[in-house]
Amino acid sequence: MRTIVTEVAPELFRISTFVAEFDLQFNQFLVRDDEPLLYHTGMVSLFPAVRDAVATLIDPAALRWIAYSHFEADECGALNHWLAQAPNAQAVTGLVGAMVNLNDFAVRPPLVLTPEQALETGSKCFRHLPTPHLPHCWDAGMLFEERDGSLFCSDLLHQLGDVEPLTETADLAGRFEAALKAYGATPFANYLVYTALTERQMDDLAALPAQTLLPMHGSSYRGAVGRVLGEAKQAMKSWAVQA
Repeated sequence: MRTIVTEVAPELFRISTFVAEFDLQFNQFLVRDDEPLLYHTGMVSLFPAVRDAVATLIDPAALRWIAYSHFEADECGALNHWLAQAPNAQAVTGLVGAMVNLNDFAVRPPLVLTPEQALETGSKCFRHLPTPHLPHCWDAGMLFEERDGSLFCSDLLHQLGDVEPLTETADLAGRFEAALKAYGATPFANYLVYTALTERQMDDLAALPAQTLLPMHGSSYRGAVGRVLGEAKQAMKSWAVQA
């Protein structure tokens, strides 16, 4: 496995490892700022590779914030490894994430953000957007960087394959739909659920002034983010479990 680092927005780096067994890229994102932020930790097994990749950008011990969408191995499995590596680092989550997971799991208390609170790391300003059950799990949320318009969207826009780091032209919603269709005949068939709440959440995300989408699996995208999210909503209607 190779871990590849690509700058996909100003001072925002995609750290990607392709795992052929799953035909899937696992992406973390490092924001290099006065107070560096890592989005997704990867699984414990990926920690050495991700740490070494981060070390090409910053001193790993200088990491200040660690965020993710929902409690899952590829999202935050190596969180405590990072907290041990970086003595001043703190996890960032929403109220539900802290209450049901991180207050018990993390070796240090997390920073709990409400939607009204901003996290400023220097030149960047982040807001936590609660998105329960989107992509999945009660504690799910997304992080939005307001100044550059970067949306850290977790498993939304999930794509299979070893694809390019960043695209402005690829059909991300089409790739997303292909992944959902492929999972329909596997034990992952219930990967996403589509509800009336999902409809409203997707519309709210599409209305954000976002410039860049940063999926956990697959290419990042820069361009007409609202249009892509609208197309992704239709793909979910077609292939996700209806509830």
